[in-house]
Amino acid sequence: MAINLQKGQRINLEKSNGAKLQNICVGINWGAIEKKGLFGLSKSKEAVDLDGSCALFSEQKQLQEVVYFGNLRSKDNSIRHSGDDLTGDMNGNDGLDNEVITVDFSRLDPTTNYVAFVLNSFRGHDFGTIPFASIRIYEGTPSRVNEVFATYDIASGAGFAGHVSMVMGVFYKKNGEWKFNAIGEPTRDKKLQETVNTVAQNYL
Repeated sequence: MAINLQKGQRINLEKSNGAKLQNICVGINWGAIEKKGLFGLSKSKEAVDLDGSCALFSEQKQLQEVVYFGNLRSKDNSIRHSGDDLTGDMNGNDGLDNEVITVDFSRLDPTTNYVAFVLNSFRGHDFGTIPFASIRIYEGTPSRVNEVFATYDIASGAGFAGHVSMVMGVFYKKNGEWKFNAIGEPTRDKKLQETVNTVAQNYL
């Protein structure tokens, strides 16, 4: 049974049978921009490069590491990035995630207290101009979805127009247990490092 979170909602990562969640994925699916030609007849596609990234922080909110297209694995191998997708779906929505970041909480360094997910438009494409762009945070693997915790539709969400970066959500450890805060907020940042700084200042 999927829990479709509202923005700002917090949940415990405990399954219905009481077991603790071990593996989660953050999947991002988006499309290339369709350009209309003269008289609206001919069409071309403009590639869109969205980048999902994951920032790790200590209990003292000190940045430990960022997993992104230039660093596909965390040092402890608990977090893996599927690799950089530079175009988005060129031929319409195939329903598959273009980028997936996986987290194995059982392998995460014990000093890590926050695992934050952010999204940036590498070439500065406004989220409002992308034909479709959705995010899902779920239990499972890149090829298997067990339970969806949060979904965001950023292409048709009015609040995302005019922005090129957002904070998707933050997993945080409280009394030894992992919980999730569904943030889903656009930011004014242009670059990944700026977005990571915004997370540290406002969302931990």
